[in-house]
This record gives sequence, structure tokens and C-alpha cells, in this order.
Amino acid sequence: MYKIQPADRLSTVQEYYFSRKLKEVAKLNAEGKDIISLAIGSPDMPPSAATVEQLCRTAYNPDAHGYQPTVGTPELRKAMAGFYKRWYNVDLDPATEIQPMIGSKEAILHVTLALCNPGDEVLVPNPGYPTYTSLSKILGQKIVNYDLREDNGWQPDFDQLEQMDLSRVKLMWTNYPNMPTGGNARRETYEKLVSFAHKHNIVIVNDNPYSLILNDNPQSILQVEGAKECCIEFNSMSKSHNMPGWRVGMVATNSEFISWILKIKSNIDSGTFRGIQLAAAVAYDNDDEWHHENNYVNYRRRREIAEQIMDVLECKYDKHSVGMFLWGRIPDRYKTCEELTERVLHEARVFITPGFIFGSNGERYIRISLCAKDDKIQLALERIRKMVIEK
Repeated sequence: MYKIQPADRLSTVQEYYFSRKLKEVAKLNAEGKDIISLAIGSPDMPPSAATVEQLCRTAYNPDAHGYQPTVGTPELRKAMAGFYKRWYNVDLDPATEIQPMIGSKEAILHVTLALCNPGDEVLVPNPGYPTYTSLSKILGQKIVNYDLREDNGWQPDFDQLEQMDLSRVKLMWTNYPNMPTGGNARRETYEKLVSFAHKHNIVIVNDNPYSLILNDNPQSILQVEGAKECCIEFNSMSKSHNMPGWRVGMVATNSEFISWILKIKSNIDSGTFRGIQLAAAVAYDNDDEWHHENNYVNYRRRREIAEQIMDVLECKYDKHSVGMFLWGRIPDRYKTCEELTERVLHEARVFITPGFIFGSNGERYIRISLCAKDDKIQLALERIRKMVIEK
């Protein structure tokens, strides 16, 4: 046998939970189990018709298939700046304060490479998006978790943060509206984060892809005075524009941070297909009716069915949470959240997410995705109700 060993960094991470679990689900489906997935937040609705039409028009242009600038097309950058002005009333210079990205995972990688050295510490929310932890581990940073708790609306506890040794902390990851909990953004929290960053010379990176979904008050941390100096914000078309597979995201911050991020990005990729960029620019101009129907009306119907699933499972949840997931606390009779999710998977043939994958503070919770057709969520409810009755 050839005696090659993998890089040491592989010992710090595992295969992504959904990558692993979907193999099991695929095997169950191959056996005829017909699993309904309410696990992953991948919107099942299409982008606007104008978006798809623009992609097709560009693809038929014989001159559109060459390499594109890493900085993104002027059309896309201008559209991204317009998006921030329209929804958050935040002014961004499209030439210097925006960098298009191939989704938020890429942005996490590039921002960490641009700002952190191996050994630097990063503050990561618990519970929180697992990639904040895994990519930081791969790149050699030390993870310092900070608690988000239900009794505090899933907001940072700044008294607790001030008691930590922050001398080696370089970045702090935040995510509002919060995934997985659905805790909404609060102006007070954003103001405290900006003050905290200035006080401790820390860069706040706020991941903000859910603010248009089931939310009457979209907010950005960049609305706070002084935020642009010390904060970076991610946004994504995956959720709000039904474009997860297109891989279009953005970073918004000051021009110096953008130049550092571009230095990394330009050495890693060669730009996004022009058709995707021009179509994304069109999608940013979707009218208010499209957004209301896709990001509120459709998800509201699904949310109501998901709440019934939580009720049947006797899980407690916040009726005021936002975003495309519903987060619920499991009954005390279950030893772990996975005990419940595995039972639902194998007895009701419904795949829902155990909260432990988001950190220790998620161990008593489950998460239901609203990214399935109404009839599928309704069928999931019926299967779970039958499972509970037959117990």
C-alpha cells in the first residue's frame, strides 16, 4: 500500500453532518422508504422569471463565456449596492465597499484567511452555523465559544463576553436573523456589537442571509454609525432570491478590508460566469410583490404546518422567530435531541435536524426547515401524528 497520510488538519474536523446524513437518507430512499426531508435550508422555489431569462440570454451570447474579473461585473456590484440601499438604507460604494462571493461558505474562508493568522482566536456563537467552527479549525484558529441562550432571545451576553480574556481574539462571528434559532436582529444588539468591536479591536463578521424571510423589519449591522470601520457583513441570494445553487453572495465593509479579501480571492478563483452575474443583478431588482409572495406568504403557510409538527412532538417554540427554520425545545423525556430525530426518521420517515450539530447549547432542540412544498410538509405532519398515536 502507498504510505501517504492525510494532512494533520483533517483530524480537526469531520465530514459535514448533512453530507454524511444525506447518504443514509439516500440509502433509505433506495430501499423505498420515501423520506421527506425537512432538514436542509435549500429553497425549493425558483428564482424570478426575469432572472432565468437573463441567464439564458447571456448564455447564448458567444462572447460571454470567458474568464470574468474576480471583483465582479460592474452591473452586479451596482445591483448589490442598490439592494443595500433599498432594504437597509445603507450606502455602499459599489467600486470599493462590495465584493461578490461564491456564497457565504467561500466568504467565511476568504475573510478568515485575510484577517487571521494561525493561533489567533475567533469568537463563535453556540449554537451557531457549524462552518464558522470547522473552517477556523482547518485554518488553524482557536475557537472560543460564546453562549446564546433562549432566555436572552438568542442574543450575545455582553456581560459574559466582557469577563473573557479577549487579548488574542481577532474575529467575532455573529448571525442575525439567527440560524438555527430564528432569533431576530435587534438594533440594540448591533449597537452593542459595534461598541464592543471598537473597545477590544475586534472585527465583527455578521452573516445576514435571512433578513427578508418572514421578517417585517430587515436590518443590517452596517446601519449603525461606525460599523463600517470594524464590521464585515455577508449577504446571500441563496435564501432571499431562491438561488442556492447559483452560489452568489457578497461581502460589504470598508474599502481596506475589501482589498485584503480580494487579494486572497484573486489567488483562489477566476471569477463567476458572466451569465450568473448579470442574472443576479436582475434578481436584485425583483419587485416588492415577488418578495412578499416568495419570502412571506409562501413561508407563512409552511410555518403554520411546521408549528403543528412541533405541537404534535410536544416541542416548545417561539412564535415570533423569523427565517426559514423553526427551532423547538424537545420534551424532557428524551435523553437527547437525536433520540427524537432518529425516531422521526425511522418511524415516520421524516428527516429533521438535531440541534446538537450547532453546538452544545442546541442539544435540547430540533430544527425544521420550511424548504419543502406545502403538501410534503403536510404529509410529514400526518406521518408524525400517526407515529405519536401508535406509540
